[in-house]
Amino acid sequence: MPTGEAAATAEGQDPRGRSKSSSPRHIPVIAVVTEDEETQGVFKPMDLNHIIRLLEENDKGDLEEKQLKSVKKLVQCYQNGFPLRDLAQIFKILSLCAGKIENQHQFTESVCDILKLCSLPFLKKKVSDEITYAEDTANSIALLGDLMKIPSSELRIQICKCIVNFYHAEPPKKHIPGYQQASSSYKAKMAEVGGLAKTMVQSMTLLENQLIEKLWVLKVLQHLSTSEVNCVLMVKAQAASTICVHLNDPDPSGQLLFRSSEILWNLLEKSPKEEIIQQLSTLECLVTLKEIFKTLFMRGFSHYDRQLRNDILVITTIIAQNREAPMIECGFTRDLILFATFNEVKSQNPLVKGLKLSNAYEDFELKKLLFNIIVILCKDLPTVQLLIDGKVVLALLTYVKKPEKHKAIEWSAAQYEELQLHAIATLSSVAPLLIEEYLSCQGNARVLEFLEWCESEDPFFSHGNSFHGTGGRGNKFAQMRYALRLLRAMVYLENETVNADLCEKGTVQQLIGIFKNIISHPNEKEEAIVLEIQSDILLIVSGLCEHHIERKEIFGTEGVDIILHVMKTDPKKLQSGLGYSVLLFSTLDSIWCCVLGCYPSEDYFLEKEGIFILLDVLALNQKKFCNLILGIMVEFCDNPKTAAHVNAWRGKKGQTAASLLIKLWRKEEKELGVKRDKYGKIIDTKRPLFTSFQEEKKPMPLPANCPSIAVMDVSENIRAKIYAVLDKLDFENLPGLSAEDFVTLCIIHRYLDFKIGEIWNEIYEEIKMENLRPVSSDKRILETITMASENIGKMVASLQSEMIESQARQDVQNEQKVYTKIQTAHKQREMANKSWENFLARTSNIKTLKKAKRLQEKAIESSKYSKRPQNAVFHPTVLKGLNTTIPSGGVVAVESTPVRLLGGPLADTDLALKRLPIRGGGLKAVKAGDETKKSIPT
Repeated sequence: MPTGEAAATAEGQDPRGRSKSSSPRHIPVIAVVTEDEETQGVFKPMDLNHIIRLLEENDKGDLEEKQLKSVKKLVQCYQNGFPLRDLAQIFKILSLCAGKIENQHQFTESVCDILKLCSLPFLKKKVSDEITYAEDTANSIALLGDLMKIPSSELRIQICKCIVNFYHAEPPKKHIPGYQQASSSYKAKMAEVGGLAKTMVQSMTLLENQLIEKLWVLKVLQHLSTSEVNCVLMVKAQAASTICVHLNDPDPSGQLLFRSSEILWNLLEKSPKEEIIQQLSTLECLVTLKEIFKTLFMRGFSHYDRQLRNDILVITTIIAQNREAPMIECGFTRDLILFATFNEVKSQNPLVKGLKLSNAYEDFELKKLLFNIIVILCKDLPTVQLLIDGKVVLALLTYVKKPEKHKAIEWSAAQYEELQLHAIATLSSVAPLLIEEYLSCQGNARVLEFLEWCESEDPFFSHGNSFHGTGGRGNKFAQMRYALRLLRAMVYLENETVNADLCEKGTVQQLIGIFKNIISHPNEKEEAIVLEIQSDILLIVSGLCEHHIERKEIFGTEGVDIILHVMKTDPKKLQSGLGYSVLLFSTLDSIWCCVLGCYPSEDYFLEKEGIFILLDVLALNQKKFCNLILGIMVEFCDNPKTAAHVNAWRGKKGQTAASLLIKLWRKEEKELGVKRDKYGKIIDTKRPLFTSFQEEKKPMPLPANCPSIAVMDVSENIRAKIYAVLDKLDFENLPGLSAEDFVTLCIIHRYLDFKIGEIWNEIYEEIKMENLRPVSSDKRILETITMASENIGKMVASLQSEMIESQARQDVQNEQKVYTKIQTAHKQREMANKSWENFLARTSNIKTLKKAKRLQEKAIESSKYSKRPQNAVFHPTVLKGLNTTIPSGGVVAVESTPVRLLGGPLADTDLALKRLPIRGGGLKAVKAGDETKKSIPT
């Protein structure tokens, strides 16, 4: 046993150096050294506890020299790296030495030497050492952050270098037999566990005016922020705001801004974004970002400066998403608007005087980022006045035109196209807020002219290589798509001035023409974009024509034709995900807004079998369309010609419209959880329409202007619309209904009565809950109404029972008829089988054949006349020599009539035949006066 271990054992401690009461080891021994290893001088046994005790003493005069000497021996011993099992003692020694630096500067070198050794990979003797000593390692590494509080520049820099080396580990100087390196990521993981990132952020407050140390700390944080765990710890230590406020500090090297911006990027990507935005949304942080951005925008000319400028703008864009960020108060919003529009709108502001963007990639990205931040800033209404002052609408409208030839443009063709699309997309967000500016700049005219160019055959080879240009390569679909989005955004404002201006410029006719042109020239490659364009056209036209009969007349038959064309789409495409469902919604909306209420258009729609197509779509049984289609049907049924079309429609297997509507009613009630028995009969006569939601939701007192649950139920499902349609069809003579349909129809017929009773019940319940007592007459009336509603329910239930019983009897009768048919068929089959058996018996048994022959002859004789008429010619009916016992077929012998009887080819054949008697054998000529004798077969 080595000397150190023996001493430890003598003191009642475990040989591995930890106290028995606390840990299994107290006095560290570097390794159990063999004689070969010891002769090589790799490790020498050392009592680390002795060094700790020596450093803790303070009374002896030559103590400092002994302490330094012992630490140097330690460094010399561990020159190839620290074993994991000794880290706790070694970092205890490091902490004691660092504490002496402030008064005894001689310890600085020793501490730095130990820290340099910490840069080497840790060593493990067993594979499990990484797990066994994880807690000690994490606590030891966390100590590095605490040592940053010691006011020593050299120490702080060395600590930072040590931590950076966690991510760039140096190889050991010499291989140590019996030891292995810990995994390369072990130190970084232990730094996460120990919370080193948090203490390093806190140390920033100690380095206000110490640039070199601050840069080293930022380098450390830059490495630490690559981990999500560390980012979370840094956020808790307010890292974002702490770093941001120092972005503009003097720094000739430029590293401070670069490293700080990268740390902020990492924090935004790998930690809760909301917390980071909240930390950066202070006036101090935004002022700092504004000054940096302005400086880089106006004086940054290098590639690096432009990249950094764009990074700062992206961070600002993320902060601007917070409505509470004081972007306006710090003047950042005004400057951003100025920078976004100075190229398009001339400004005398000294900030942009003489500035010009190049077509470099960074400047191109900057322009797009400025457009993007305008979209975010305009969501804050106080920004509107700044947008007006900055003439943002005018600047964006300069892009709403066809590309001009022979004009020196600073952007390439691809760049200009991308900026054009981005500007139109930005205008869709900004223009609805600035209607007056949009109209004063002739926005509608510019957009319609641009759409006319999009539809023209002007040769234009778009690049389609951006997000906004998706699907627009080699065509103008991208431009048309965003121009229509802009028009849709303006029409949705329902501003009559804007809509009237559009209609006066012929927008409805122009859009219908575009739609027809797209239909006639389909483009399957860009099918999704084409569908979006068609949907937007129909939505724009719907917004313009709603509530205006004269505009619906302009929509006219051409518009109805494109509606019918869309509705005839193959139903399978509705599930393709390309946008056919959206297009169908837009089409149904256009029926509501552009056809209903205009009688010529309604009649034309009916003539073109529009109701049939509507019912075909309704029969698809897709819930998302049912509500809208039924609403259209209710309105269409006001036209007296509609009922005939509805009743004439037939679906699959001859299904009628009434049967379809009743089927939808049953499906809706099943989804709503309405109580019905297996035949569809009412169970609860008191509340026949109650849904499961209404049962769970107890009635409560509500203000008079708040609709109750029973009233809201009318608009939240399709039952009311089905009732309205069937009511307009008069509930009578509905074709194609089954007994089950009639049972359900009884409930539908009384829907309004049931709903009124339901509402009165709610009123009665609310009165009880509010502890109100109605006067006697009112109470009597309420009870009468409640009783009447219940009686109607009982009456309907009774009628349903009669129908069910009648149907049951009818089913029994039908079943009996079917059984009779089956019985008859079986009897016929038995007779046929018996006849066949008799036939086989005659052919295989001579006695049976003779017997059958005798019976046949007897039957023939009994069928003859008992008395023969006079002068009659008898023909034999039995052919002699016939060996069969079944009836023979008719045998007719026909011979050509001799010419002598006909009198030659020119004879009067008809007259000759009139004079010919019918006799047995051939025809014979007789005189005209002779009487014709009858020929009777015998």
